[in-house]
Amino acid sequence: MSQRSGGRSPLPSVNRRMVLGAGAGSLATLLAGCGSPVATGLFGAAPPTRTLTYWNLFAGGDGANMQTMEDAYRKAHPDVRLDSTVLSWGTPYYTKLSLATSGGAPPDVAVVHLSRLDTLAKAGLVSSLSPDELANAGLPTDNFTPAALQKATVDGTVRAVPLDTHPFVMFYNVEVCRKAGLLDGSGKLKPINGPQELTAALRAAQRVTGQYGGVVTITNDPSTNWRFFATLYYQLGGTVVADSGTRITLDDDKAVQALTFMQSLTRSGLLPKSVDPGGTTSLFSTGKAGFLFDGEWQIPTYRDTPVRFDVVPVPHVFGPKLVAFADSHSLVIPRNGAMDAERRSIALGFIKSLLDSSMTWAQGGHIPAWLPVRESPEFDKLRPQANYVEAATAARYDPPGWYSGAGSQFENIVGAAVAASQTTSQTPAGAVRAMRSGLQPYVTAIPPVG
Repeated sequence: MSQRSGGRSPLPSVNRRMVLGAGAGSLATLLAGCGSPVATGLFGAAPPTRTLTYWNLFAGGDGANMQTMEDAYRKAHPDVRLDSTVLSWGTPYYTKLSLATSGGAPPDVAVVHLSRLDTLAKAGLVSSLSPDELANAGLPTDNFTPAALQKATVDGTVRAVPLDTHPFVMFYNVEVCRKAGLLDGSGKLKPINGPQELTAALRAAQRVTGQYGGVVTITNDPSTNWRFFATLYYQLGGTVVADSGTRITLDDDKAVQALTFMQSLTRSGLLPKSVDPGGTTSLFSTGKAGFLFDGEWQIPTYRDTPVRFDVVPVPHVFGPKLVAFADSHSLVIPRNGAMDAERRSIALGFIKSLLDSSMTWAQGGHIPAWLPVRESPEFDKLRPQANYVEAATAARYDPPGWYSGAGSQFENIVGAAVAASQTTSQTPAGAVRAMRSGLQPYVTAIPPVG
């Protein structure tokens, strides 16, 4: 994703000052020069009817896969000139998208994380997509993963077309787990349920590795801290904020229960107390940790290492059913009063083409949201992706709020508190108090958008 597909870099929330208050000088600073594709979109004339402009934030393996999908569209539609612009994940992307849309010259199609959609929709920056319009474009709403489609719907109206679901998952070193007696007769990981069984599995793996049972990034990575906590806390039925982020609903007892278990893993040495993203990659890829808790977008990273691994959903540590923290990439048509029916039809056709190329997108680890691909025999044979496909149906996203979403202040605040607990420098109860106090100013502030 280019968040380390889920999100490694802090991303400030879009606000009205960003969207409406930037003058020509500020815009010139934000843009990489007036000759850039972004500058052309903001200041130049509208592109010709048969030109389609597309903005995304994909780099690395995701970027290469997206280019392959774009090339497939170009080959099938030689009459349409596809201008694709890749912007840096984080502030440059969401700020420039907001500025361009507010200035009346947005791209025809743009990528948006579904965890960010609520804010953009309520700021009036993305257009509505009616069920009839989607059906006429070959995109009936019942052909999408229900959880992703629900998140793509704001105030009862579909505002985005889901491309994927990318959940937080559990990787395991196949050889380590075999030696630890954790595999079944078919060579797959035996089911793990409850905190005791997960702790025992980590301990068994540690006896093999001689160092750690598992690893999850703690240092300089608030988003991963939040995802790990959210997965377990959501399993307990907890919520953090409600009413579009204007009310804190944090359940102290459930949050302490999740954090206490997480801290027990680092306090006992089953997981390291301090490790940055590079250290995490090193430990798992060299067999010094038997398990890894991270996003499925890391699959391409470990394919380039000697480790033989597989991936499954995070176990049912708490609660009777699977709950998977996740986000989704989606495709939106930004608000544009100058877009005519033909141009909109071309945009929807491009979106449909990307969905039809979802097998290419799945190579990066993502679960296609387009059911004709996700339920196909071809995807069912794709490993390890098909092993955690059920996580898409159990996906839970960041709560709506102007300060919430991928790489947001919400994730920074909660993730920092989780990290303090994981390093054992803060008690679980103290970490929960830090979450509450850190969120309070945002909960009570007047939202700058919407």
